[in-house]
Amino acid sequence: MRRPALSIALLLLLTACTSSPDAEPEARDHWQPRPGTAWQWQLSGTLDTSVDVPVYDIDGFDHTGATVARLHDDGRKVICYLSTGAWEDFRPDAGEFPKSVLGKGNGWEGERWLDIRETEILEPLMAERVDMCREKGFDAVEPDNMDGYKNETGFPLTADDQLRYNRLIAKLAHDRGMAVGLKNDLDQIPELVDDFDFAVNEQCAQYGECADNQPFIDADKAVFHVEYELPAERFCDDSRELRLSSMVKKYELGAWREAC
Repeated sequence: MRRPALSIALLLLLTACTSSPDAEPEARDHWQPRPGTAWQWQLSGTLDTSVDVPVYDIDGFDHTGATVARLHDDGRKVICYLSTGAWEDFRPDAGEFPKSVLGKGNGWEGERWLDIRETEILEPLMAERVDMCREKGFDAVEPDNMDGYKNETGFPLTADDQLRYNRLIAKLAHDRGMAVGLKNDLDQIPELVDDFDFAVNEQCAQYGECADNQPFIDADKAVFHVEYELPAERFCDDSRELRLSSMVKKYELGAWREAC
């Protein structure tokens, strides 16, 4: 949720924000971006495909397979943004979610937390969404709202409930040959780092939490990081030292970016 909320080769060089995502572990059948890989994250407005980065993270519902194919033709990997922990009333499948699994609002208009304990209901719905990403040709999934247990959802969610659900979402992506990222959920990173291929973090510099992403870096997995309220000069030196893939964005996540 957007907050208002190693070892593969011993000779791997420390990479900066321009690292290529092309090299992949031989044992995997899906992409795994490495620390420092540059990215663009755009969830609103007309998609700007001119940003010279190897990774794009875009909304899975809003874009077609043709858009994904064009990005691939330009040599980009493409991540499919989905909300898996919250219901959104503006999605085409919104009517398929029974009222029993809809909780309190999560702070964004038209969105409500989901009762992630109800996997018999949610798993097939999320599988359909991940299938959509696969059919459009995406390389990975960014599942959002993956830390409901730490929020006022309207349900008595526990840390174990969250771990179980997050691993379910990761399996749905992996079973379809796609990578998957852990969105925020910093406290559970040590338990989930092996289940996810990269992390997506918002505002860890503002809240003094960036070091909590270290298990992903130690596992040679990228941490895609944004700040909204801090200027780049306040955190980019630290981000480079931690090998995060960092940039400044505006809350609406349009095309504008300022990368470290």
